[in-house]
Amino acid sequence: MIKRFFKFILKSIMWMFLFSIFMVIVFKWVPVPMTPLMVIRSVQQYQDDKEVVLKHDWVSKDEISRNLKLAVICSEDQNFLNHNGFDMKAIEKAIEFNKAGKRVRGASTISQQTAKNVFLWPHRSWFRKGLEAYFTFLIEVFWSKERILEVYLNSIEMGDGIYGAEAASQHWFKKPATKLSRSEAAAIAAILPNPRVYRARPATNYIQGRKNWIVRQMGYFGPLEFEAKDDK
Repeated sequence: MIKRFFKFILKSIMWMFLFSIFMVIVFKWVPVPMTPLMVIRSVQQYQDDKEVVLKHDWVSKDEISRNLKLAVICSEDQNFLNHNGFDMKAIEKAIEFNKAGKRVRGASTISQQTAKNVFLWPHRSWFRKGLEAYFTFLIEVFWSKERILEVYLNSIEMGDGIYGAEAASQHWFKKPATKLSRSEAAAIAAILPNPRVYRARPATNYIQGRKNWIVRQMGYFGPLEFEAKDDK
Protein backbone atom coordinates (compact mmCIF):
# COMPACT_ATOMS: atom_id res chain seq x y z
CA MET A 1 0.00 0.00 0.00
CA ILE A 2 2.82 2.41 0.95
CA LYS A 3 4.76 1.46 -2.18
CA ARG A 4 1.72 2.17 -4.34
CA PHE A 5 1.28 5.53 -2.66
CA PHE A 6 4.89 6.54 -3.30
CA LYS A 7 4.69 5.29 -6.88
CA PHE A 8 1.59 7.43 -7.38
CA ILE A 9 3.37 10.47 -5.91
CA LEU A 10 6.45 9.92 -8.07
CA LYS A 11 4.35 9.47 -11.21
CA SER A 12 2.34 12.60 -10.39
CA ILE A 13 5.52 14.64 -9.95
CA MET A 14 6.93 13.28 -13.20
CA TRP A 15 3.78 14.11 -15.14
CA MET A 16 3.61 17.62 -13.63
CA PHE A 17 7.25 18.12 -14.55
CA LEU A 18 6.65 17.03 -18.15
CA PHE A 19 3.44 19.08 -18.38
CA SER A 20 5.21 22.21 -17.16
CA ILE A 21 7.89 21.85 -19.84
CA PHE A 22 5.20 21.21 -22.45
CA MET A 23 3.33 24.40 -21.48
CA VAL A 24 6.50 26.49 -21.58
CA ILE A 25 7.29 25.17 -25.06
CA VAL A 26 3.72 25.82 -26.24
CA PHE A 27 3.80 29.42 -25.00
CA LYS A 28 7.06 29.96 -26.85
CA TRP A 29 4.85 30.47 -29.92
CA VAL A 30 1.21 30.55 -28.78
CA PRO A 31 -0.30 33.71 -27.20
CA VAL A 32 -1.17 33.36 -23.50
CA PRO A 33 -4.98 33.64 -23.46
CA MET A 34 -5.48 34.00 -19.70
CA THR A 35 -3.35 34.12 -16.55
CA PRO A 36 -4.15 32.96 -13.01
CA LEU A 37 -4.09 36.58 -11.82
CA MET A 38 -6.77 37.57 -14.35
CA VAL A 39 -9.02 34.82 -13.01
CA ILE A 40 -8.31 35.70 -9.37
CA ARG A 41 -8.99 39.41 -9.89
CA SER A 42 -12.25 38.67 -11.72
CA VAL A 43 -13.44 36.40 -8.89
CA GLN A 44 -12.51 39.06 -6.33
CA GLN A 45 -14.49 41.69 -8.24
CA TYR A 46 -17.50 39.39 -8.39
CA GLN A 47 -17.29 38.53 -4.68
CA ASP A 48 -17.08 42.23 -3.81
CA ASP A 49 -20.20 42.96 -5.91
CA LYS A 50 -18.16 45.08 -8.30
CA GLU A 51 -18.36 45.17 -12.07
CA VAL A 52 -16.16 42.41 -13.45
CA VAL A 53 -13.59 44.16 -15.65
CA LEU A 54 -11.14 42.12 -17.69
CA LYS A 55 -9.60 43.90 -20.66
CA HIS A 56 -6.87 41.94 -22.39
CA ASP A 57 -5.95 42.10 -26.08
CA TRP A 58 -2.89 40.13 -27.12
CA VAL A 59 -0.74 41.83 -29.75
CA SER A 60 2.53 40.77 -31.35
CA LYS A 61 5.85 42.31 -30.34
CA ASP A 62 5.79 44.41 -33.52
CA GLU A 63 2.52 46.00 -32.38
CA ILE A 64 4.03 47.29 -29.15
CA SER A 65 5.88 50.60 -29.16
CA ARG A 66 9.62 50.39 -28.65
CA ASN A 67 9.08 53.17 -26.12
CA LEU A 68 7.06 50.85 -23.86
CA LYS A 69 9.58 48.01 -24.18
CA LEU A 70 12.36 50.37 -23.17
CA ALA A 71 10.30 52.03 -20.42
CA VAL A 72 9.52 48.79 -18.57
CA ILE A 73 13.11 47.61 -18.81
CA CYS A 74 14.39 50.92 -17.43
CA SER A 75 11.75 50.91 -14.71
CA GLU A 76 11.66 47.25 -13.69
CA ASP A 77 14.87 45.49 -14.70
CA GLN A 78 17.76 47.36 -16.31
CA ASN A 79 19.92 44.20 -16.39
CA PHE A 80 17.21 42.22 -18.23
CA LEU A 81 19.26 41.73 -21.39
CA ASN A 82 22.33 40.53 -19.47
CA HIS A 83 21.16 38.23 -16.68
CA ASN A 84 19.97 34.62 -16.95
CA GLY A 85 16.67 35.29 -15.21
CA PHE A 86 18.01 36.27 -11.79
CA ASP A 87 19.77 39.53 -10.92
CA MET A 88 22.11 38.37 -8.18
CA LYS A 89 23.38 41.86 -7.36
CA ALA A 90 19.81 43.13 -6.89
CA ILE A 91 18.99 40.10 -4.72
CA GLU A 92 22.07 40.66 -2.54
CA LYS A 93 21.19 44.35 -2.19
CA ALA A 94 17.60 43.50 -1.19
CA ILE A 95 18.85 41.02 1.43
CA GLU A 96 21.19 43.61 2.95
CA PHE A 97 18.45 46.24 3.09
CA ASN A 98 16.02 43.75 4.61
CA LYS A 99 18.54 42.96 7.32
CA ALA A 100 18.66 46.67 8.09
CA GLY A 101 14.86 46.71 8.36
CA LYS A 102 14.41 49.03 5.41
CA ARG A 103 11.75 48.86 2.72
CA VAL A 104 13.19 48.26 -0.75
CA ARG A 105 11.92 47.63 -4.22
CA GLY A 106 11.63 43.93 -4.93
CA ALA A 107 14.51 42.19 -6.69
CA SER A 108 12.29 40.24 -9.09
CA THR A 109 13.41 40.44 -12.69
CA ILE A 110 11.15 40.75 -15.73
CA SER A 111 11.78 37.03 -16.32
CA GLN A 112 10.63 36.17 -12.79
CA GLN A 113 7.57 38.40 -13.08
CA THR A 114 6.68 36.77 -16.40
CA ALA A 115 7.01 33.27 -14.94
CA LYS A 116 4.85 34.24 -11.96
CA ASN A 117 2.16 35.95 -14.04
CA VAL A 118 1.80 33.24 -16.67
CA PHE A 119 2.13 30.07 -14.62
CA LEU A 120 1.53 30.88 -10.94
CA TRP A 121 -0.58 32.79 -8.41
CA PRO A 122 0.28 36.15 -6.77
CA HIS A 123 0.38 35.27 -3.06
CA ARG A 124 3.84 35.04 -1.49
CA SER A 125 5.23 31.85 0.00
CA TRP A 126 8.50 29.97 -0.16
CA PHE A 127 6.79 27.20 -2.13
CA ARG A 128 5.56 29.65 -4.77
CA LYS A 129 8.95 31.36 -4.90
CA GLY A 130 10.52 27.96 -5.55
CA LEU A 131 8.13 27.31 -8.43
CA GLU A 132 8.77 30.84 -9.70
CA ALA A 133 12.51 30.09 -9.83
CA TYR A 134 11.80 26.82 -11.65
CA PHE A 135 9.60 28.44 -14.31
CA THR A 136 12.02 31.35 -14.65
CA PHE A 137 14.78 28.85 -15.43
CA LEU A 138 12.56 27.12 -18.00
CA ILE A 139 11.54 30.26 -19.90
CA GLU A 140 15.13 31.49 -19.94
CA VAL A 141 16.14 28.14 -21.48
CA PHE A 142 13.33 27.79 -24.03
CA TRP A 143 12.37 31.39 -24.84
CA SER A 144 14.38 34.28 -26.20
CA LYS A 145 14.66 37.54 -24.26
CA GLU A 146 12.46 39.12 -26.92
CA ARG A 147 9.75 36.49 -26.35
CA ILE A 148 9.93 36.91 -22.58
CA LEU A 149 9.43 40.67 -22.98
CA GLU A 150 6.58 40.12 -25.45
CA VAL A 151 4.74 37.80 -23.06
CA TYR A 152 5.44 40.10 -20.12
CA LEU A 153 4.01 43.14 -21.91
CA ASN A 154 0.93 41.20 -22.96
CA SER A 155 0.19 39.64 -19.56
CA ILE A 156 0.96 41.98 -16.68
CA GLU A 157 -1.59 44.05 -14.79
CA MET A 158 -1.53 47.68 -15.97
CA GLY A 159 -4.66 48.99 -14.26
CA ASP A 160 -7.68 47.70 -12.38
CA GLY A 161 -8.88 44.93 -14.70
CA ILE A 162 -6.46 46.09 -17.41
CA TYR A 163 -3.91 43.58 -18.68
CA GLY A 164 -1.25 43.97 -21.31
CA ALA A 165 0.12 46.78 -23.45
CA GLU A 166 -2.76 47.14 -25.91
CA ALA A 167 -5.52 47.27 -23.30
CA ALA A 168 -3.47 49.66 -21.16
CA SER A 169 -2.70 51.97 -24.06
CA GLN A 170 -6.36 52.12 -25.06
CA HIS A 171 -7.49 52.59 -21.45
CA TRP A 172 -5.04 55.31 -20.43
CA PHE A 173 -4.36 57.13 -23.71
CA LYS A 174 -7.08 56.06 -26.16
CA LYS A 175 -4.59 54.86 -28.76
CA PRO A 176 -3.00 51.57 -29.91
CA ALA A 177 0.18 50.36 -28.22
CA THR A 178 2.19 51.03 -31.37
CA LYS A 179 1.54 54.77 -31.02
CA LEU A 180 2.69 55.32 -27.43
CA SER A 181 5.09 58.23 -27.03
CA ARG A 182 8.11 58.07 -24.74
CA SER A 183 6.26 60.05 -22.06
CA GLU A 184 3.11 57.92 -22.29
CA ALA A 185 5.10 54.69 -22.15
CA ALA A 186 6.97 55.95 -19.10
CA ALA A 187 3.66 56.83 -17.42
CA ILE A 188 2.40 53.25 -17.84
CA ALA A 189 5.71 51.82 -16.61
CA ALA A 190 5.57 54.15 -13.60
CA ILE A 191 2.36 52.58 -12.25
CA LEU A 192 3.49 48.94 -12.48
CA PRO A 193 4.48 48.60 -8.80
CA ASN A 194 0.79 49.04 -7.87
CA PRO A 195 -1.36 49.35 -11.01
CA ARG A 196 -4.70 49.05 -9.21
CA VAL A 197 -3.94 52.12 -7.08
CA TYR A 198 -1.75 54.32 -9.27
CA ARG A 199 -3.01 56.11 -12.37
CA ALA A 200 -1.02 56.73 -15.53
CA ARG A 201 -3.33 59.59 -16.45
CA PRO A 202 -3.84 62.01 -14.80
CA ALA A 203 -0.59 61.39 -12.95
CA THR A 204 -0.11 62.29 -9.31
CA ASN A 205 3.05 64.13 -8.26
CA TYR A 206 4.57 60.82 -7.21
CA ILE A 207 3.85 59.11 -10.55
CA GLN A 208 5.00 62.21 -12.43
CA GLY A 209 8.29 62.02 -10.58
CA ARG A 210 8.68 58.33 -11.40
CA LYS A 211 7.75 59.02 -15.02
CA ASN A 212 10.37 61.75 -15.34
CA TRP A 213 13.02 59.43 -13.89
CA ILE A 214 12.08 56.64 -16.32
CA VAL A 215 12.25 59.01 -19.30
CA ARG A 216 15.78 60.03 -18.26
CA GLN A 217 16.81 56.39 -17.91
CA MET A 218 15.42 55.65 -21.37
CA GLY A 219 17.69 58.34 -22.78
CA TYR A 220 20.74 56.73 -21.16
CA PHE A 221 19.91 53.11 -22.01
CA GLY A 222 20.51 52.99 -25.76
CA PRO A 223 19.25 50.39 -28.27
CA LEU A 224 17.73 47.09 -27.22
CA GLU A 225 20.02 44.18 -28.04
CA PHE A 226 17.49 42.18 -30.08
CA GLU A 227 16.51 45.28 -32.06
CA ALA A 228 20.14 45.80 -33.00
CA LYS A 229 20.28 42.20 -34.24
CA ASP A 230 17.15 42.70 -36.31
CA ASP A 231 18.71 45.75 -37.99
CA LYS A 232 21.75 43.83 -39.21
